[in-house]
Amino acid sequence: MTDVYSPQKRSSVMRRVKGSGTGPELVVRRLIWRLGGRYRLNRKDLPGKPDIVLAGRRLAIFVHGCFWHGHDCARGARVPKTNRDYWVAKVARNRARDDMARANLAVAGWRVETVWECELKDSAALETRASDWLAIGSSRA
Repeated sequence: MTDVYSPQKRSSVMRRVKGSGTGPELVVRRLIWRLGGRYRLNRKDLPGKPDIVLAGRRLAIFVHGCFWHGHDCARGARVPKTNRDYWVAKVARNRARDDMARANLAVAGWRVETVWECELKDSAALETRASDWLAIGSSRA
């Protein structure tokens, strides 16, 4: 099966895939801000360059797209029909990199949370979870 786009169009489409400041990340950032959390973005000095860092609470948050990071939901389990081997290997590399970053952060004494793109559908559950993150961090201080 061939690609439905020309190589130039496919390149253009893939170039627009963002690594930070994504829609799901903005939703989580707004929620944390509304709950009173103050954060920094993409700290390069931490393993994996977490999307959101609450340094005072030693909390690193990754906001992952289900497809790109191989979540076990319907969207994450989908494998493209074209260039299948490439995509399976790509997602496997992303997952291995994510696991390594989580382990290194834990060793350094950081709590690590991952928010999956599909979890944004249930805003009440996400808000409860975020409230728990902020409550745990404030009890340690």
